Amino acid sequence: MAWNVFKFCTALRALGSIMIVFVLAIIGVTYYAVVVAHYGPSLFLGGSDTVFAVVVLFLFHFLLVMVLWSYSSVVLTDPGGIPPNWRPLRDEEKGVDDPLVDSGYGIPELGSNQSAVPGDSMNQDIRFCHKCNQFKPPRAHHCSVCKRCILKMDHHCVWVVNCVGALNYKYFLLFLFYTFLETMLVSLSLLRVFMEFFNDGEIVETPGTLAATFITFVLNIAFVLSILGFLIMHISLVGANTTTIEAYEKKTSPKWRYDLGWKKNFEQVFGTEKKFWFIPAYSEDDLKRMPCLQGLKYPTRPDWEPPLAEQH
Repeated sequence: MAWNVFKFCTALRALGSIMIVFVLAIIGVTYYAVVVAHYGPSLFLGGSDTVFAVVVLFLFHFLLVMVLWSYSSVVLTDPGGIPPNWRPLRDEEKGVDDPLVDSGYGIPELGSNQSAVPGDSMNQDIRFCHKCNQFKPPRAHHCSVCKRCILKMDHHCVWVVNCVGALNYKYFLLFLFYTFLETMLVSLSLLRVFMEFFNDGEIVETPGTLAATFITFVLNIAFVLSILGFLIMHISLVGANTTTIEAYEKKTSPKWRYDLGWKKNFEQVFGTEKKFWFIPAYSEDDLKRMPCLQGLKYPTRPDWEPPLAEQH
């Protein structure tokens, strides 16, 4: 009998609140080790120690605000669900006309010889989710954890207790970016503490403070290394205008229909307004003029043609 890995989806749903508490606990221990135990008291030492402490504490709190802002945004923002009764007007995945014909503002009607029955041979190229019992827009995938289809789904992330999709992918990337900078800062600032400890050979901290400092240092080093690899992977995905799921599903084709060049690919995730690139928000103008930010329509390469196997 085949092993059904999707049985673990229930376990992933149960981890939800636990993971949020775990993330907040890590932040709390880190705050104690950096601010309360070490660099807060250094403010009163005077000289270069005070100047260095001011710089570290300023950067630490600024990055902490950005981490919490990005994290709460990706956790609380709906990744994008398919609107009720959504129907495709053309097969945007294949680049051919869809047999469903728009009847205006109502539900699309069918021609006299056409059928909307899922699995009909005339509609075999139209994407239909049998679990949700509805049509799927281009780049949408079904999440077995959320039990619904997600627009431009990248993956379901246990750390943010949410799917990462069209409407919160930017926030997720910013969360990775600021977490990497924060953990790097913490690692370097606590490395200085350990170097001073081993050079002087004196233990001035209590056992509890020493344990918290050691745990914080080890955890942040581990996060720096793991997040760096994850961040590099997602930067390459943004540059190619693809998702984690699509990267595994794509055939070895020299062209990807949604690859419009690095700049336009970047703008489809972060928008065109530069002042909004590094905050978890979009400008009103971008939301109005860029349908891809809503997750339902995506521009394609003008020179793209479906592979021969998909044309027949």
